[in-house]
Amino acid sequence: MSDETGIPTPDQNDAHFWATVTTLVEPPWNEPTTEDSFAMDDRVHEAARALAERISTRALAYRAAGKALDPALMAAPDLQLALLRALYETKQSVDRLAESAATVAGRGGASYAQLGAAWGGIKRQSARLKWPHAVVGRSTRESIPLHYAGGSAVVHHDADADAWWYSATAADQEEKESEAVHGTYAEAIAGATEFLLAHALPDRDEPA
Repeated sequence: MSDETGIPTPDQNDAHFWATVTTLVEPPWNEPTTEDSFAMDDRVHEAARALAERISTRALAYRAAGKALDPALMAAPDLQLALLRALYETKQSVDRLAESAATVAGRGGASYAQLGAAWGGIKRQSARLKWPHAVVGRSTRESIPLHYAGGSAVVHHDADADAWWYSATAADQEEKESEAVHGTYAEAIAGATEFLLAHALPDRDEPA
């Protein structure tokens, strides 16, 4: 268990907020407990089951007939196949979110060894193959896209100003193009992430 007492906790209006936030904390996480893992299983199953009920032909037939879907119907093999298809979509979502998290972490200073450790302990070389654009040298000036909170952004380097800026389109279709005022890629990506999060769509209720 790590000691959190020495970790700074600035408010966003603090002058050193982003500098503090983009400084890697060690260790970055505590190992999940068995209880944490089971709770995650429950949340994933809840999300996958909601999707399965939306795409299941049997569930669609019940809704068309104006009938509620009895929970016992989840024992039907076709509904379990719909659940399996929904779980595949869950895996696709995890892969997309993992790539985004790895890119933000890597551009913020994390190494491939650290990314591999976070991804279940895979080796540095495997992490590099999985996320080839996540970690770059200090001199690299390529633009790398970011997907977060249902939106997307691209962070660019302005050679004339020797500063970073971003263009972003949020989930609610709000767009923003920042000035080239960020001293590092990490600061620009933090600004883009903040914008995308501020304009994320609210959680929608699941269909009855």
